[in-house]
Amino acid sequence: MRKVKNFQLLIMKPSLAFSLIILTVAAAASAKPSYPPELPDAREEVYKTIGDTKLKLWIFEPEGHKKSDKRPAVVFFFGGGWRAGTPGQFEMQCKYLATRGMVAITADYRVSTRNGTKATACVEDGKSAVRWIRKNARKLGVDPTKVAAGGGSAGGHVAVAIATVPGFEKDDETSSAPNALLLFNPAVILAEVPGEFEVPAEKMASRRERIGTDPKKISPYHHVRKGLPPTIIFHGTNDDAVPFRTVQLYEKHAQSEGNSCKLVAFEGKPHGFFNWGRFDNAPFRKTMLASDQFLAEQGWIHGKSTIEKFIKGQLK
Repeated sequence: MRKVKNFQLLIMKPSLAFSLIILTVAAAASAKPSYPPELPDAREEVYKTIGDTKLKLWIFEPEGHKKSDKRPAVVFFFGGGWRAGTPGQFEMQCKYLATRGMVAITADYRVSTRNGTKATACVEDGKSAVRWIRKNARKLGVDPTKVAAGGGSAGGHVAVAIATVPGFEKDDETSSAPNALLLFNPAVILAEVPGEFEVPAEKMASRRERIGTDPKKISPYHHVRKGLPPTIIFHGTNDDAVPFRTVQLYEKHAQSEGNSCKLVAFEGKPHGFFNWGRFDNAPFRKTMLASDQFLAEQGWIHGKSTIEKFIKGQLK
């Protein structure tokens, strides 16, 4: 009987049926990745164990990759306000960069809703992930001098904090400093910048609680110095979660210290604009094209971008 009713819907109300189909497709395209992530094209490794918690990362390798290779690598950290999120967020970025010859990784880290932790633990775990990659570079077929960090929102904060913020690591025998940064609407200013960026007192109190320490201690802007890795930042001008003004200030400050830092603005775009499936994948395409150019400038990848072929292949 249900099949008959659906058939009648298609015959008698085609416009309604078409609308329902479009809504279903749109919902599927914008559906959030699951946790734990289901990433069949990647292999899992545990990079850190804290008590009963095993933190994993998912590794996407180029076709024909061998342990004897010395490929550039990138590790991504998901967004979620240090509260939630899933490594599945950066699946498509990893898949694409693997086709460009990189070992692309998306990492888990502790968050408050699952682990009862603060933002300080997120930074600690991010540093641990980079150290693990560098320590295992030979097994992974990775060049330890070419390890990039990337991420979105709180994950973008984790990535840039790894490069800027001192401390928050228990093992400093192996460097956790990334060699390049790919940042997607990252939180780069967590405390007031006198004369430039104010934070209301009540918001600072709330932020201190979420962070677990004085916000300035893990605020990337407040730790900018000479010698930071080359950085590219993608940010929407209509971001109501992480103000566009903050990344403008960060870019200016980083450049004033002699660092290579480029902000790519997306006019009118909101927070999370870059995620796969949003805005017909136009921002995904543009961010990956710019990433191609950025990584080519570092000498990490070669040849023309294959993003159009990749997107077509994923949408089949």
